[in-house]
Amino acid sequence: MSFLTLRKVSYSYPNGFEAVQDVSLDVQLGEAVAIIGQNGAGKTTTVKLMNGLLRPTKGEILVEGKSIQSLTTAQISKRVGYVFQNPDDQIFQDSIEKEISFGPKNQKLEDSVVKERVSSAATLCNLKEVLSEHPYNLPYSKRKFITIAAIIAMDPEVIILDEPTAGQDRESTVLLGKIIKSLTQKNKIVITITHDMEFVVNEFSRVFVFADKQLRKEGTPREIFWDEKLLSFSALKQPYICQLANALGIQNILTMEELGRKLLE
Repeated sequence: MSFLTLRKVSYSYPNGFEAVQDVSLDVQLGEAVAIIGQNGAGKTTTVKLMNGLLRPTKGEILVEGKSIQSLTTAQISKRVGYVFQNPDDQIFQDSIEKEISFGPKNQKLEDSVVKERVSSAATLCNLKEVLSEHPYNLPYSKRKFITIAAIIAMDPEVIILDEPTAGQDRESTVLLGKIIKSLTQKNKIVITITHDMEFVVNEFSRVFVFADKQLRKEGTPREIFWDEKLLSFSALKQPYICQLANALGIQNILTMEELGRKLLE
């Protein structure tokens, strides 16, 4: 049985605009999945429905087989954590340590557990040496890791990352990959919205493609990025390595190593 399930979920805003139509999907514990699509495709609305920040106007969302409809947003957030695209929408404490510890303290955990959670999350997100700093002493790109650590410290089973690679350099993108791997090894679900197709290829085994308010296809990166009709319909581009392979008349390539082997043949 999947841990997180959406069954024919739709959402309309109060003004009547329908942002998501009949989305059904399942995610298992220990999975890292990517959600891709152009702006307005329904990606962010869908993940906010998972977290309880929005409530479906149709359909049902299940966590561990149970509907979350009757739960408060606070209750849902203990199991499904959401990291905002803009860290400044989330940060409100005057030190990084306070920011990361706020969630565990709010969960009424013992001080020793809070301390361990903060230390573990800060270490994973490369923040251990700056815990006493004010969050705004760090650049925008590094503040994203503060918000990621704050959600990790709450220990939800599902962690949603909204555009985590936006504005990040290569070193930070590599760190994000390490964080995702660490979380899935601990049997967490990581759901990531991203426009970074290279990041999708490198870090995710399953991809959900959204277009025109609906989930159009799910599959492996290879299945997604070599489906030219899907990419055209969804206004998505292949990763650069796929574009290069295409230009050389080579199909079904995802990595530089694969391309090298094909060229040698």
